[in-house]
Amino acid sequence: MAKYIGKRIALMLMLLIALTFIVFASLYIAPGDPAQMVAGPSATEEDIARIRSVLGLDKPFLVQYGLYLSRLLHFDLGTSYSTHQPIAKEIAIRLPNTLNLAVASILLSIVVGIPAGIVAALRKDRLTDNVLTTASLAGISIPNFWLGTMLIYLFSVKLRWLPSGGMSAPFWTSQGVRQIVLPAVALSTATIASFTRIGRSSMLEVLQSDYIRTAKSKGLSGWIVIMVHALRNVLIPLVTQFGTSFGSLLGGAIITEQVFVVNGIGTYLINAINTRNYPVVQSTVLIIAAMFILINLGVDILYSVIDPRIRYD
Repeated sequence: MAKYIGKRIALMLMLLIALTFIVFASLYIAPGDPAQMVAGPSATEEDIARIRSVLGLDKPFLVQYGLYLSRLLHFDLGTSYSTHQPIAKEIAIRLPNTLNLAVASILLSIVVGIPAGIVAALRKDRLTDNVLTTASLAGISIPNFWLGTMLIYLFSVKLRWLPSGGMSAPFWTSQGVRQIVLPAVALSTATIASFTRIGRSSMLEVLQSDYIRTAKSKGLSGWIVIMVHALRNVLIPLVTQFGTSFGSLLGGAIITEQVFVVNGIGTYLINAINTRNYPVVQSTVLIIAAMFILINLGVDILYSVIDPRIRYD
């Protein structure tokens, strides 16, 4: 297991280096001059040239990329072109809001989606199964930005039950619950549907296994068969779905934060793209990718905990 973890960490570092190159190269060839945007519309050519020299934009591509990697090795994400503040400090202010939204959404997905999938499997081809299957199909199909707008219109504008946006408290506090409900529902709808569909199909497959029939033949109650014998094997694909879903929630939070006016790294990234604030774009994408890769590393390790038969050589 230790050897496997070491390999996965090495692969993770290689992926991050490849990602930094792709993002850096993409922004390098993108149209527009960030030095001109930093200087402003009234700047002269001399001012633009001076700013380009200060920012190192007049150096060759490989030199710029090498300097960027050198700063990363010293945990220096650079300085924002627009605010002239350390990017690490600005991300540290916004990252908790994004994680707050993503964690609340994945918890909602697990609490609702997994039981719904199990119930649908146990009620196969009945009304409950048909309703849950149809609801999951609708959940995957509805865009979260449209759903978020409708939720704001209904619960904030019409009923005035919940705030329409903003986030200033953790989701486990009373104020945080009111602020997180609408964005978490909008963001997690597709993930709930995915957990429901995967949980249903996995449970149906497990229920047809020989060891389940053996457990039933021994006279064990249906509850013990489902919760003790079947559920553990159902968790394997659900854990895989958890890893991919959490990464998708981090990406989907970019749009949801715009709808609900959340000051997270998604909003930070969109503003940086609009202003060609290259260091911010590079750093934000790197942070999101690193979290996604770390989560999937944890998922791979968790496999062996759930199922002792799984071993990595």
